[in-house]
Amino acid sequence: MELDRIEKLLEKYLEATTTVPEEEILRDYFSNEDIPVHLRAYAPMFQYFSKAKEERFTKQLELKRKKRYMQWISIAAVAVLVFGIYFGNAYRDQKEQEKAEYAYKETKRALSLLAANFERGTEKVAYLKEFEATKEKIYNKN
Repeated sequence: MELDRIEKLLEKYLEATTTVPEEEILRDYFSNEDIPVHLRAYAPMFQYFSKAKEERFTKQLELKRKKRYMQWISIAAVAVLVFGIYFGNAYRDQKEQEKAEYAYKETKRALSLLAANFERGTEKVAYLKEFEATKEKIYNKN
């Protein structure tokens, strides 16, 4: 009776439809010494599973620390970017100020040149006024 039950459980096991308690029954059965000849081929497999279940890993492992180069590289890149933006803005402001000073000097020079030419023009207008006055005298006598 028990042999039939074990054979049915073995078929279910090979079809992968057994439950954990049924697999435990098979392990217990195949751990005994009195196994029928036609089932002895399955005994090493179940004995291996029983022994493997009891094995423990006892070797000490040396844990390697992760290298954090990428983290430091990204921090350095951010620092370079921040300094670049800061000093780039200062450089740009300095260049804009130099351009503004240059524009101011050129405008001042152009206006002084215009003022000098305007002054010469007013001298000529004084001659025209004198000419106009003389013309009026001549016309009034006629």
